[in-house]
Amino acid sequence: MHDAPSVAESRTGDEREPLSAGLKQRHLTMLGLGGVIGAGLFVGSGAGIAVAGPGIIVSYLIAGALAMLVMRMLGEMSSAMPASGAFSVHAERALGRWAGFSVGWLYWFLLVVVLAVEATGAAQIAHGWVPSVPQWGWVLLFMVVFTTANLAAVKNFGEFEFWFAALKVGAIVLFLGLSLLAIFGVLPDTEAVGFTNLTGQGGFLPNGWSGVVSGVLAVVFAFGGLEVVTIAAAESDDPARAVARAVRSAVYRILFFYVGSMLVIVTLLPWSSMKPGQSPYVAVLDHIGVPGAGQIMNIVVFVALLSALNANLYGSSRMVFSLAERGEAPRSLLKISDGGVPRRAVFASVAFGFISVILNLKWPDSIFHYLLNAVGAVLLFVWGLIAVSQLRLRPRIERDAPERLTLRMWCFPYLTWVALAAMGAVLVLMLTDDAARPQLLWSAAATGAVLVVAGLRELRLRATGRPAR
Repeated sequence: MHDAPSVAESRTGDEREPLSAGLKQRHLTMLGLGGVIGAGLFVGSGAGIAVAGPGIIVSYLIAGALAMLVMRMLGEMSSAMPASGAFSVHAERALGRWAGFSVGWLYWFLLVVVLAVEATGAAQIAHGWVPSVPQWGWVLLFMVVFTTANLAAVKNFGEFEFWFAALKVGAIVLFLGLSLLAIFGVLPDTEAVGFTNLTGQGGFLPNGWSGVVSGVLAVVFAFGGLEVVTIAAAESDDPARAVARAVRSAVYRILFFYVGSMLVIVTLLPWSSMKPGQSPYVAVLDHIGVPGAGQIMNIVVFVALLSALNANLYGSSRMVFSLAERGEAPRSLLKISDGGVPRRAVFASVAFGFISVILNLKWPDSIFHYLLNAVGAVLLFVWGLIAVSQLRLRPRIERDAPERLTLRMWCFPYLTWVALAAMGAVLVLMLTDDAARPQLLWSAAATGAVLVVAGLRELRLRATGRPAR
């Protein structure tokens, strides 16, 4: 079994991963920007507005600040110790084999289940455009295309994500520009709206702070996906510098896009007109008078879903490859193509993705519903382990290799503890929320099962003479 190296022994930019170094800085920067901009923002934000009103701006600020803190911690560790397993490797170095095993397999499970949701969602949109092709046919096409892209070379993944993310970012920038012109009455047939919608309809916080809290629960998971950039950084020319730059540029801009979008939406339209499941972006574009607003957003959401599918397939294959490197997954997954791609790891991830898609298509309200619930709160558990790992590793890095701290967590350790407390608060809120409670309980059960397996493995390894890390 391969143990994770200590801080002093970990790879630097000159001691490469065995994978290809085909990703460029522009790929990582755009991956950081686009990886988190998906259907959760374009469609799911309507549910947050419906419960929080204009206070959704505060909800996004809180959730975005938490995501920004987590990414800063992850960026600090990944720039000092770049690895294809990112936070799974960090958890192993900080807490032991059980932690690396647990967080790695939980994150892999999360990605391959969500992959099914994205493939099915994109297929539903495509089926609406071309009804003659069955939904399963579109799913098959998407899976084959993106599996091929991930098998060919990592630069293909980078190019796919670069242009996907560029389209999403461009759509949001155009949306913000048109919305601002409408707010100030510059567009034809529009009048300046002022602050009527922000302060009317029950005020800025029509449902009080409880509405803001409910809004946080509705939007916090939309920030999941940022973590993939730290996994991808290991396949760049200069991993330490690349991940630091990508994290710095991504977190601020993403917060701007999310909060900026919510600000113009609730300024232009009464919050009470928003309905869960309906895109507030479509509502704004219809209000402005953009022809075919619904189809325009369908295209953007379609691209967002395919982008997330591509990123999740990449992230899951690299995570399971890293687990195999450390002896936490079958060693057969370590085989690398001549182009530096872990093809067997890609096949393993897409195979489970296909199984998840079949479950979603045949039993969306039964078996797959339970699978989806089982990963509902996993992201928070992963974030929690990232924070605990950073608390343990920061002093070690400062002692053993301070020159590697090119990106530092703000106000360490105080903001790390604040982030942990915020995650705990979200979990408590989920427990008290009727809609979110099943997700938390099923996710806790899945996490508990993985921890039991990790504990049994640790006992077996100790019995065979392998010391715990």
